[in-house]
Amino acid sequence: MTTGRRVLLLVPARSYRAADFMLAATKMGLDLTVASDGALPVGGHPVIPVHPGVPGRAAERIASRCGPVDAVIAADAPMLLLAASVAAHLGLPHNPVGAVLSASDKTRQRQLWAGAGVAQPRFEIVPAHASDDAVQRAAAATGFPCVVKAVSLSASQGVLRADDAAQAVRAATRIRRVLSAARQHADEPLLAEEYLPGPELSIDGLLSDDKLTPLAVFDKPAAPDGPTFEETLLVTPSRLPRHVIACAVRTAGHAARALGLHTGPVHAELRVTGTGTAMLELAARSIGGLCSRVLRFPGGKSLEELIIASALGAAPAPAASGGPERPCGIFMLPVPRAGVLRAVEGRAAAEAVPGVTGVTITIPPGRQVRPLPDGDQYLGFIFAEAGTPGDVEKALTSASQQLRAVID
Repeated sequence: MTTGRRVLLLVPARSYRAADFMLAATKMGLDLTVASDGALPVGGHPVIPVHPGVPGRAAERIASRCGPVDAVIAADAPMLLLAASVAAHLGLPHNPVGAVLSASDKTRQRQLWAGAGVAQPRFEIVPAHASDDAVQRAAAATGFPCVVKAVSLSASQGVLRADDAAQAVRAATRIRRVLSAARQHADEPLLAEEYLPGPELSIDGLLSDDKLTPLAVFDKPAAPDGPTFEETLLVTPSRLPRHVIACAVRTAGHAARALGLHTGPVHAELRVTGTGTAMLELAARSIGGLCSRVLRFPGGKSLEELIIASALGAAPAPAASGGPERPCGIFMLPVPRAGVLRAVEGRAAAEAVPGVTGVTITIPPGRQVRPLPDGDQYLGFIFAEAGTPGDVEKALTSASQQLRAVID
């Protein structure tokens, strides 16, 4: 039975998230309209074809075809800008298009945060077509070690640590190759940033009336210190002191407002330093991949249900701000080397580890794979729940050790 309320879901051709949002809408009794640039009809829902490369024109076309809806939601990052444009055309609550653009551009993020006094690493922008000397000067200005990164990529793709000027030049050259392979502008500006040591954490939350309500704060106990920065282990609730978490939430909220964001989901990455917490990156979306599947909030609600409810005007329930019902976590399985994936062995043994609730391999056999920072995919995900965050970490680590990727 439906509530009579309708939601427009924008789905990119390649996305982990569509099924979870569709399931959430069904559980909530909502009518669902899907628009996509490549997805086939799923769940009995016809798909409105769109071309997000021209957001204004696509937004007009979708608005004219979708009929009355109560909320517009992007299932994944490639649809964020289009979702804001469609919502604007339909007169629905949304983040300004400019704010969404700023959140997707790491150089613009840094500049706006600097202007607003948001704590962050020292940074220098490496201009497009910069010479090797310019790369060296920018990296040296931040101090070594530093991090060199692409501004248009995500999920640790195109991010490398450099310990000296020569490494910075090699990192920039490699990142431009990654951009070209990802069909981005190979000569876009790059960022050189101060490397901040210390614990890393991420915050998933919801903005409502400019206030950030945290839903899940993840520790990253296996966060690498370079030369690459692939994420693997995420555990919530955080075991950091409460005052550190509170500082991180304030910093993330300040960062979101500085970008002009005021509504919807936020995924923030921060480092804990000797003087507080510093912003690394912030996205106007929820946590990526299949990571949200481990999160269950009071009443059994999923993260997607909370996001949809927020888009429909409901304030985040106070109970949800306390985090998931049980300690839980995810192990994102990195691609160990380039080649053709033949199999991932040991899945039954991994699933048998106490506390593990599931193992999902997302890349099919026969697919060419590349590790980060060149590639942009993980082999899959391990999910776990336990009585304490420490037990979650042990379960995920043990399960990951049972798996072996066979790559030719």
